[in-house]
Amino acid sequence: MIREVEQPPDAAAMDGWLKRHLWHHSAFADFSALVERKQALGTTIGVCIPTLNEAATIGEIVGTLRASLMEDVPLLDELVVMDSGSTDSTRQIAKDAGARVVEAAAVLPGLPRMRGKGENLWKALQAMRSDLLCHVDGDIANMHPRFVTGLVGPLLTHPELMYVKAFYRRPLADAGAVLPSEGGRVTEILVRPMFAAFFPELSGFIQPLSGEYAARRSVLERIAYPVGYGVETAHLIDIWRGWGLGALGQVDLDQRVHRHQSTLALGRMAYGILQCLLRRVQNAGRKVDFGEISPWLRQFEPNDAGNHQLRVHQLAEMERPPMIEIPDYHAAGGDVTGGMEIL
Repeated sequence: MIREVEQPPDAAAMDGWLKRHLWHHSAFADFSALVERKQALGTTIGVCIPTLNEAATIGEIVGTLRASLMEDVPLLDELVVMDSGSTDSTRQIAKDAGARVVEAAAVLPGLPRMRGKGENLWKALQAMRSDLLCHVDGDIANMHPRFVTGLVGPLLTHPELMYVKAFYRRPLADAGAVLPSEGGRVTEILVRPMFAAFFPELSGFIQPLSGEYAARRSVLERIAYPVGYGVETAHLIDIWRGWGLGALGQVDLDQRVHRHQSTLALGRMAYGILQCLLRRVQNAGRKVDFGEISPWLRQFEPNDAGNHQLRVHQLAEMERPPMIEIPDYHAAGGDVTGGMEIL
């Protein structure tokens, strides 16, 4: 049975959180006001960009952020590219554009070497000194200062927040056509259903796998980091468990244009994320009892007005028992058709 409904049991609590902890980046468009707030708090802000062969986009990303948020206004104290061993010109381009480039393998060299996006982000805690850390991916093709100001703004103005996540529309190019809102396939096929089943408290996140977010160092240094693509999902679960839903927020950054991965690559990504999710199901003491899994699924559908419309569905995937267990099965004796017409 699949039907759309309006009010799951936790609707009021989720709606309240969405109203209080969701912003649009335009609320933080006054860069000078953000600088004043930063200076009044005596805090520092750094941006980390994890990279692996991002020569096509890294120069524009670094150049945009340096010009707008370091030279025009002194909002950023650090702009770091953490590289996983690119074999193209990523590092040189990033350096020429004004970033401090750090090779992940050179950070904490006494530890066993690992590679992956999460590894880069984890090592950024060692390589950087800022109080607030903002992470943006290195494949963004429409870089704009909002990818940073929209995320650090809530942390500067709302002291109860610990971690702010981005969401956006993600156009997907397919066979020459651009599908305006079909990106985020792993989110919709894996992460959102898993959250609905095991962590419904987090089902209000529109883009739980987004690579753009900002957080307080004091929180990031106290949580584990999966070394691969499971890092963003793990962050949400671990911060929610440690600090509560009130410590989490999300910001609408409008649109993000980036490189899309193949279906096979997404399969590998999904399996890494699934491992992290299942570990956290166990760690959270969530009994894996399929009779207790929540049937409520939240999805967010972009509309023509540029907003994300919340859709709530109740999905109860019922099963029939083996036919041999049905008392009336073949009860008519020799006539197994039960008198029905055979075509």
